[in-house]
Amino acid sequence: MKGLSYSFLRAVCALVIGLVLVMFPDQAGDYFVITIGVIFLVPSLISIIGYYAQSAEVRRRFPIEGIGSLLFGLWLVIMPGFFADLLTFVLGFILVMGGVQQIASLSAARRWTPVPGGFYVVPVLILLAGLIALFNPTGVRSTAFIIIGITSLVYAVSELINWFKFTRLRPKAPVTGGKADDDDIEDAKIIE
Repeated sequence: MKGLSYSFLRAVCALVIGLVLVMFPDQAGDYFVITIGVIFLVPSLISIIGYYAQSAEVRRRFPIEGIGSLLFGLWLVIMPGFFADLLTFVLGFILVMGGVQQIASLSAARRWTPVPGGFYVVPVLILLAGLIALFNPTGVRSTAFIIIGITSLVYAVSELINWFKFTRLRPKAPVTGGKADDDDIEDAKIIE
């Protein structure tokens, strides 16, 4: 069940990011940066308001981290274009990590089932797209976002296919001597 939830979460996140990047490449960078800015703003406002909502006797120390997070969040919301270029690097790095993770997962799946070589093609392409986004950011930002978006969509579909094809074949418990370890455990009787 744990493998399903992580694979499914990765696939859904990649799908959402890919759709936004492909459908709105010119605005996607700014919107992602603004969203990140709001993510910084909300907890900082909660910590600052919480500080002032307490009585003077209960207050511990001024929330310096909240002020820093507030200022950084405002900077992200006010100047999203500046950070959108940096976002290309972040998304490229995420694609590199996604490709490496899929290659590692397929390699691990070889322990319990044969994995045809064709299943490695998509993760290698995802890895290459991430490297191109990291090392060639001088192109037009919207083109880079479209490439990253398409790659994210391919990653999402690939992640789901790999889960359906291999993860469900994973042994449930470690096998030793032909029997699962859980089958050999008996309830112990406490002797006083």
